[in-house]
Amino acid sequence: MVIPRIQLSPDYFISRVIKGGWHLAGDHGEIDPGEAIAHMARFVEAGITTFDCADIYTGVEELIGAFRRAYPSLARQIQIHTKYVPDLSALQSLTPEDVARGIDRSLRRLGVERLDVVQFHWWDYAAPHYVETAVELDRLRAAGKIAHVSVTNFDTPRLNEILAAGVRILSHQVQYSLIDDRPAGAMARLCAENGLSLLCYGALAGGFLSGRWLGAHEPAGLTNRSLIKYKLIIDDFGGWELFQELLRALDLVARRRGATIAQVAARLALDKPAVAAVIIGATSTAHLAEHAGIFALELSLEDRAGIDQVLSRREGPAGDVYDLERDRTGRHGAIMKYELNG
Repeated sequence: MVIPRIQLSPDYFISRVIKGGWHLAGDHGEIDPGEAIAHMARFVEAGITTFDCADIYTGVEELIGAFRRAYPSLARQIQIHTKYVPDLSALQSLTPEDVARGIDRSLRRLGVERLDVVQFHWWDYAAPHYVETAVELDRLRAAGKIAHVSVTNFDTPRLNEILAAGVRILSHQVQYSLIDDRPAGAMARLCAENGLSLLCYGALAGGFLSGRWLGAHEPAGLTNRSLIKYKLIIDDFGGWELFQELLRALDLVARRRGATIAQVAARLALDKPAVAAVIIGATSTAHLAEHAGIFALELSLEDRAGIDQVLSRREGPAGDVYDLERDRTGRHGAIMKYELNG
């Protein structure tokens, strides 16, 4: 089974499964660089040619740069989506020179002359320079340092402001899954109206949307940052009991279709309006065949109805994209790290 590709612009195609990079930043366990680079090669050979990373994912841009040097023929096949995320403390005084330095740093780390996609994130809308920063990134695009400017975690009004300023935006990376539907509605409509694609992280909720958690006791004392993050989403969704009902509904469909819970969850995410791809933070190549099998999966109205019955009883999460995470005193915002460029 081939991983399909999708066209985001006249000259730009990506794989519909994107290899996530957050798990390589060291907060999810020990990383062997040589093993991580070898796994990147296997992913490309399997057709997952689009890699997601960020300037604030410690060491990940450098790892991808090392992969490019170690496997030059495979490197020519990949698309690298990095991010520009200035520290919270820098937002009030950020200058065009600061933005250019950040982009130059990513170019050096990745060992490229032009960045394929830069996804722009802004921690605090009270710092008023997010539109100007997006405009500066677009200027660097016109200057040839960036092929495509994108955003990540913007809410609908602020993304609309950036678009109104004339910035050419390719895509929006958002947290979007069966248990987190905040991008549905206004954000999905805005993106569709402006030709933006949604790239979904958290589509498997850090692995919670899988058979591993079916029938499991509610976890306590989690130390993995990804699991901590998505357990908070489960709590907002309606709690562990409702989440278990969802897993049982997904499992029923998976067994009927000869698939897995994760495949059904990913298929449903990919079927949402404006969604181009899902980002899966795989820690190894063990599930490559499972990733490919997502695209052979066809779900009937009956399949979807059973899952929708559970989803209709959801309690949250509420608000626009990333609203909860922007409250630095709240449960979601308190686990974030805001100063990662040092």
